[in-house]
Amino acid sequence: MHKPVLTEELIENLAINPHGIYVDCTGGGGGHALRVYKKLSSDGRLIILDRDEDAVKRLKEIFDGYNNVNVVQSNFADVDSVLKELKIARITGLYADFGLSNYQLMDEKRGFSFRKSGFLDMRMDSSDEITAYEVVNNYPKETLINILKKYGEEPFAGRIADSIVKKRVLKKIESTSELASVISEAVPKKFHKHGQNPATKSFQAIRIFINKELEAIESLLNKIEKIVEKGGRVVFISFHSLEDRLVKDMLNFYAKDCICPPEFPECRCDKKKTFRLITKKPITPKESEIKRNPLSRSAKMRVAEKVI
Repeated sequence: MHKPVLTEELIENLAINPHGIYVDCTGGGGGHALRVYKKLSSDGRLIILDRDEDAVKRLKEIFDGYNNVNVVQSNFADVDSVLKELKIARITGLYADFGLSNYQLMDEKRGFSFRKSGFLDMRMDSSDEITAYEVVNNYPKETLINILKKYGEEPFAGRIADSIVKKRVLKKIESTSELASVISEAVPKKFHKHGQNPATKSFQAIRIFINKELEAIESLLNKIEKIVEKGGRVVFISFHSLEDRLVKDMLNFYAKDCICPPEFPECRCDKKKTFRLITKKPITPKESEIKRNPLSRSAKMRVAEKVI
């Protein structure tokens, strides 16, 4: 069963207007969407996006017969195009949970997790061409190093890439368990952390690269100024530092009145503050939630409100 994270905190900080229009950028298992929907009146509206075909099928079943809910298969990077298609100019609020759903993690056919051995796929949208198999078995060593460093912040990127290249010469690496084993052997034993598989960062890196996850988040953040109405709120839940840094930096930028260099005697940039920060520091799960759902441990929530 999928367990959405920080659900109570999301509902509280989204400050839902029962008559408003809200966008769930990452529908997943529908946990957040169901809670938000319950806060809406009959003239409120919820648009649910997900790029994963399986998730969209599941969401359409959950919300079958709900007249004021639209479920759309789309990358949230294209949220503006979806709204244009639905003839919606402005929305009251928007939220996104950037983590993988339990459905994706537990389905070995999707190839996201080393906990269940499956084909190296890792695509969120199965119509995309590049799979993890393609990256692991065909990309040059230097490219692999760059991927592991940039998207996984993996300190042993060189050793891991070297091991992958040597292994694939003998036999193609086809499954998640094979890749996890190669990575585990490449990371020195003294750096194997208790409770964390040595392959965690590398799997994250390959997944982010294949799905262009950071580019999608950046695109979404660049569009919220235009699509969210005054008084509307945005809520973002991140699971690693790369995501959280993007969200933090962009929300801080929107919350500034001036971005001129400090040595300028007066403002010349004419920048206007468009959002105010509701959370100066990220909201994190309570210990009780972490006990119920250990995967929530790394979640961080940031919230901002449109002011113009």
